[in-house]
Amino acid sequence: MNIAVLSRNSGLYSTRRLIEAGRERGHTMRVLDHLKCYVSIEKSKPEIHYEGEKVEDIDAIIPRIGASVTFYGCAIVRQFEMMGVVSCTESQAIVRSRDKLRSMQILSREGIDMPKTGFARLPRDKSDIIEMVGGTPVVIKLLEGTQGIGVVLAETKKAAESVLDAFYGLKTNILIQEFIRESKGTDIRAFVVDGKVVGAMKRTGKEGEFRSNLHRGGRAESIQLSAAERRTAIKAAKTLGLGVAGVDMLPSNRGPLIMEVNSSPGLEGIERSTGINIAGKIIQFLEKQTGTRKPTKDRIGF
Repeated sequence: MNIAVLSRNSGLYSTRRLIEAGRERGHTMRVLDHLKCYVSIEKSKPEIHYEGEKVEDIDAIIPRIGASVTFYGCAIVRQFEMMGVVSCTESQAIVRSRDKLRSMQILSREGIDMPKTGFARLPRDKSDIIEMVGGTPVVIKLLEGTQGIGVVLAETKKAAESVLDAFYGLKTNILIQEFIRESKGTDIRAFVVDGKVVGAMKRTGKEGEFRSNLHRGGRAESIQLSAAERRTAIKAAKTLGLGVAGVDMLPSNRGPLIMEVNSSPGLEGIERSTGINIAGKIIQFLEKQTGTRKPTKDRIGF
């Protein structure tokens, strides 16, 4: 197969691992910067050009679309789909997952549990919405935030109202969420490929930090999921239509709670903590979609 990884940086760990895994399985791999792609929209003749040349003979793509360029990146993925190219993650599923509010509404409709969440536009509603999610402490999140950026823990009602006033003053959209005290600064990332959990890790924030993101100094360790955690992760990915997903969950007294479902989850943390060849699992998924199959090893060494 000819496989293109849509990535803005060929040196990123995730991009490099996907290229390596594809080549190990005998495929021709190529990195395309999706922001350098441009399209021709014409009746029955969709085309993509890249640096002055028409992109042809691509059988499958692996989108690695950053949150800041979701609109343009998904337009390129959609154009590939119109050309009959298989994508391991469909454009509509990426759009759906990137809208945190919409994705949580969809998940809640399907009976998937999550921290109590509030959304309001007017500052006058801040007191009521804090009580709606169970009172302080509360977690306040920017809708467009990633990797823990734009996430604030407000310990008191006065602090929460001050943070909300500041965000509302910036005319930005925010979510207010219940603080899950019993999670104790940890969360779970389950990596789902083709409807199966292929690896999982527990992430723990550094001392004094309630956010467990690895980019913010957190640490990760491989874990075995409970049956409930496994079911929740698989159902969340399926509900949003994601063939490849990183499902983030909080352990709680009422069971696993979904925090977020990522459509372009990073590979470094999960592969290093588990030793599992996650990149190879993604290539296998593409092989299944296109009818190309080849045996592979499950684990990688570091």
